[in-house]
Amino acid sequence: MSLQGKVALVSGASQGIGREIALSLARAGVQVKALARGRAGLEETKALAEGAPGSVEPVICDLTDAQQVAEVVETLLGKTGKVDFLINNAGVTRDGLLVRMKEEDWALVLETNLTGVFRLCRAVMPSMIKARSGSIVNISSVVAVAGNAGQTNYAASKAALLGFTRSLAREIASRSIRVNAVAPGYIETPMTEGLSDKQRQALLAQIPLGRLGTPADVAQMVLFLLGEGGRYITGQVLHVNGGMYM
Repeated sequence: MSLQGKVALVSGASQGIGREIALSLARAGVQVKALARGRAGLEETKALAEGAPGSVEPVICDLTDAQQVAEVVETLLGKTGKVDFLINNAGVTRDGLLVRMKEEDWALVLETNLTGVFRLCRAVMPSMIKARSGSIVNISSVVAVAGNAGQTNYAASKAALLGFTRSLAREIASRSIRVNAVAPGYIETPMTEGLSDKQRQALLAQIPLGRLGTPADVAQMVLFLLGEGGRYITGQVLHVNGGMYM
């Protein structure tokens, strides 16, 4: 199944994993609508996609604003007429031990990482149902299944996303729409750049393959799910973690 000419929405596409997913899709000939809150990172993603068979169009969207999400998707559908793929990658962290965690830090992480996915799926689904075609990939995390001290809010949001994925997959499979999740381990992104040497070595000791992952490792799994290889896969969680969690 060629991806040429397909239309994809990728949230959190201004850096890291989301950027690499957007670029990989553009290289495969996909028209990518790249969503994020800030324009600077999106413009850089667009520039990196120049010369690719597909394209990257920056779209400013704050997933914590329900009305904005609905309006952005409505505008995009008015231009493209369809959305073939939705990749929910946007996520934030507000780490801290639960005993000292502020309610606003809990609320922001859940609002962005979980409710934002709900809003984008709800907005995109009617067009997919009408077309009786589509694929949704939700980016979760290894901490959703393994847990991590100091990340109760983040782990809760990413674990909830797995139940959301399986339930939605059952709801819309009869319309030939597939819903899957990818759970990355520790990936070389701006989120991991702040690790000290001691923290990095401790992490590597937990990973049988002996290295942190790259955004490309995750992007290739997403492309697999969207393409020919994933056509009979739905409601699944695919782990990309170097063996950290088995």
